[in-house]
Amino acid sequence: MAGESQDQGDGDKSEEKEGKKELEKWLNKSMKIEMSDGRTLIGVFLCTDKDRNVILGSCEEYLKPPDSTEEREEPRILGLAIVPGQHISTIHVDEDIK
Repeated sequence: MAGESQDQGDGDKSEEKEGKKELEKWLNKSMKIEMSDGRTLIGVFLCTDKDRNVILGSCEEYLKPPDSTEEREEPRILGLAIVPGQHISTIHVDEDIK
């Protein structure tokens, strides 16, 4: 039984390592975050924390989705933004940027 719990702990560590590798690949990539209140933030992914908060650099805020068919709005320039993890609905990463 002791071996079973130890194996499960090792599995958690390997998942954690995979997660860290994925986050490292996202560093300095363009990221679009859709928030629970309908706003969309687009910026450069700089870091995150254990509470799922995200920091974006060169961030722009859109009240309507930037790809909507309605008249395109001018973004609000935020610069450096901290996005609370509890308000993040979806995240899209532009993998093409190197």
